[in-house]
Amino acid sequence: MDQEDSVFDENTVARQIASGHKTGRKTFAFDENHDPTEPITMWFQDTGEGLGLFVIFYTQACRWSRCLGCNLPSLCSQFPVGFKNVLTQVDRVFANPAVQKRRSEIRRLIVSNNGSVLDQITFPSTALMHLVLQAQLNFSNLSVLCLETRAEYVEPAELEFLARAIKEGETPTELELAIGFEAFDDKIRNNLMKKGLTKKVFEELIGDMAEHRFRLKCYLMQKPMPGMTDEEGIRDIQNAIAYFGTLSAAHGGKDAGPRVQINVHLNPTYVAKGTILEKAFLEGGYTPPNLRDVARAALFAENLPLTVFIGLNDEGLAVPGGSFIREGDDPLVERLEKFNQRQDYNILHSFVSL
Repeated sequence: MDQEDSVFDENTVARQIASGHKTGRKTFAFDENHDPTEPITMWFQDTGEGLGLFVIFYTQACRWSRCLGCNLPSLCSQFPVGFKNVLTQVDRVFANPAVQKRRSEIRRLIVSNNGSVLDQITFPSTALMHLVLQAQLNFSNLSVLCLETRAEYVEPAELEFLARAIKEGETPTELELAIGFEAFDDKIRNNLMKKGLTKKVFEELIGDMAEHRFRLKCYLMQKPMPGMTDEEGIRDIQNAIAYFGTLSAAHGGKDAGPRVQINVHLNPTYVAKGTILEKAFLEGGYTPPNLRDVARAALFAENLPLTVFIGLNDEGLAVPGGSFIREGDDPLVERLEKFNQRQDYNILHSFVSL
């Protein structure tokens, strides 16, 4: 965490976000017109563990805000949203008629603010506590609470509190932290993508999580850089999967009852508006990966102590023609969705051989 975190004010944080925006060569604007009492969006998704609800809250943008190719901060505010507004957003999620109708079916709750839910500056602690309370009261069959965050905002004391809180519901609930690892190659991840995450920090996080047997979701981006070939994109994903498999085995492995269960969330890269990927795409220097190559990369996890989820949502942030889903891909998307639900690698084998 930056040294300035110990002493900050609203202007300091706004400047920090603007600095990251400039460093990442972003050209998009932040969304200052969104209703601060409404989440950005939410949707249901079918998972291997049952019905999932994914919620993205509207808060101050990610303080790092410099990752190449990421324009998620464009949906957030550069300035504080305020804890009362975020509390109201939480209440509106649980009061939503569609959510109430399916409340007993919801097994996974995934929480995001397009940044770090565990950053107390952008996502207030009172809102997080209120969220956990409402999830316990409303979702009687909740099995997993997943929180998206950068690794540096995860504090052992916070993990201890969350470990106690999620055990107090009507059904046993596990905590999962979702971390954007993005690329295995250190140069690609930190020098080029400007992710700011070392393997040392990542492995220390896994050690802290292992004490509570928390789950870990690792986001990877396939072919995230201009100039990267399809084969290079596949190979980097395979290297990352092998690395995660080694870490999972070191913490017990699937059959031995892992202390940290690792899920690989594989996101094919789309061309996001207002990023240098958009410039490269428009100049003919970049094309998103195709879904068959994504399946080839995911197949590397077969027989490893991991689960895999293939992301198939560009959240409407891709430029025209810049999505990884192309015309005629609908049957392929359906196959990958079935894989996500069943973890049946035969689906990927048949997919690749089409």
